[in-house]
Amino acid sequence: MMKEFTPPPDSASIVSVTDRVKPIALGMAVTSVHFLGPRAAFVGGEENVAFVDGKGEIATVAVHSGGILSTASDGKRLVMGGDDGKVVSLDAKGEVTLLATDPKRRWIDAVALHADGAFAWSAGKTATVKSGKAEEKSLEVPSTVGGLAFAPKGLRLAIAHYNGVTLWFPNMAGSAEFLPWAGSHHGVSFSPDNKFLVTAMHEPALHGWRLADNRHMRMTGYPGRVRSMSWSAGGKGLATSGADTVIVWPFGSKDGPMGKEPAMLAPLQARVSVVACHPKNDILAAGYSDGTVLMVRLEDGAEILVRRNGTPPVAAIGWNAKGTLLAFADENGDGGLLEL
Repeated sequence: MMKEFTPPPDSASIVSVTDRVKPIALGMAVTSVHFLGPRAAFVGGEENVAFVDGKGEIATVAVHSGGILSTASDGKRLVMGGDDGKVVSLDAKGEVTLLATDPKRRWIDAVALHADGAFAWSAGKTATVKSGKAEEKSLEVPSTVGGLAFAPKGLRLAIAHYNGVTLWFPNMAGSAEFLPWAGSHHGVSFSPDNKFLVTAMHEPALHGWRLADNRHMRMTGYPGRVRSMSWSAGGKGLATSGADTVIVWPFGSKDGPMGKEPAMLAPLQARVSVVACHPKNDILAAGYSDGTVLMVRLEDGAEILVRRNGTPPVAAIGWNAKGTLLAFADENGDGGLLEL
């Protein structure tokens, strides 16, 4: 039986929530969704970003001349990398700015955005950081970059690659530190309190380090690769895809998940494809491979159905900064907008 909870402020039943979803037909494959101001920005797999306002009206903006390979957002702008070798930004007004062009026109595989406005991108084995009016600074790592992430404190960049992660202070000479672990590392993320670093690996597992002493944390047991990670509002949990339940690892203690079992929430006969934690409350939204979208309370696993199954896998899901709007879309670009 599904446990139910009532989301704020007045959605009293599962039926009322699904009925309140405003359907959106984007007409393009979608890879991620972010909010810029009051509008949801759905990032397409090719060329375009589609803005959707509260009325469901769609405005499409061309941002690349080919595939969009990587995206990061701080709520004020999107920074994107493409197979055209360009790094561009898109603001809430829909204005596109060219930030950088790889001199060899290599694909921009990963991007990251810092709260102070600094941004980073990678092409091949090279990661580059641009901060304010300072010159670009680049670092070559041992193999192709799999993912980038800025630390929440200080200008420090994590660069995931084969056999580990390189931590780099671009404004300090000789500052690169290598955290080894055999295997191919892709998505990378710092915990909000800056105490842990976690990567999603090519194999069905996560790996982590406690940054105080670089102690390893192995998070295994997934039936599939982890392609989506999201920290809870207080940073005490890391929600992940990759199984037929939402796997939430505990990070509330100094040892993180070491020696602890994860919570397994919202089981379905479908694989979790994408997760997004609410920005203020201990709630998450999860999309599944059968098109289902659920809201889940972290405390007890209580669920609310947002979208029924029967569609392609959910490819993108996200909250606005206030946590009052939820947007999602499946691989075909059919999705919805829910106001709470």
